[in-house]
Amino acid sequence: MPVVIVPGGGAFADAVRHAQAAFHFPDAAAHQMALLAMHQTGLMLKALHPRLAPFETLAELRRALARGQIPVWLPLKLVQCDARITANWSTTSDGLAARLAERIGRVPVVLVKSCRIACGTSLAALVRLKVVDPTFASIVDRARLRWRVVGDGDAKDLAGLVEARTRTAYRRRGRSRDAGRRMAPGRAIARHR
Repeated sequence: MPVVIVPGGGAFADAVRHAQAAFHFPDAAAHQMALLAMHQTGLMLKALHPRLAPFETLAELRRALARGQIPVWLPLKLVQCDARITANWSTTSDGLAARLAERIGRVPVVLVKSCRIACGTSLAALVRLKVVDPTFASIVDRARLRWRVVGDGDAKDLAGLVEARTRTAYRRRGRSRDAGRRMAPGRAIARHR
């Protein structure tokens, strides 16, 4: 499977956290607002790169992949009807990326973080350090997903993963640019600040 981007809420989600602290509205409302923050980030990414294709349903995801586009998930529609997702801050884009990976066929997940991640850091340690959310750990364990976290200083690794998936997508459509090169397994990617 080619790359699927699950954007974090970034500055938009930070605004939701600040608003909740100021106005004391419930977590369920903040959760929906944070999902909309992910939508805003996804739409911003689309505006910056024409090959990206926002999607809200699994059918739209399949169509974007068939057209050779890079899907960017706008999660509100799928998450609202998913009883396995908690409507609070324990579920961030990390957990949502894992859930999407589980739903589309247990593909591996690569999380992109803005902090440096020591090689070999355990999932339990990443949860304890609040690098990943506890929902991510639960879903990865339940679905037996392969996962990886790349952080500050890992740009070459991330670029290699994305490039490998792009070449695979071209090959599947009969436009191989470098036949004979070994490709990495499929990835779902979440971006988190």
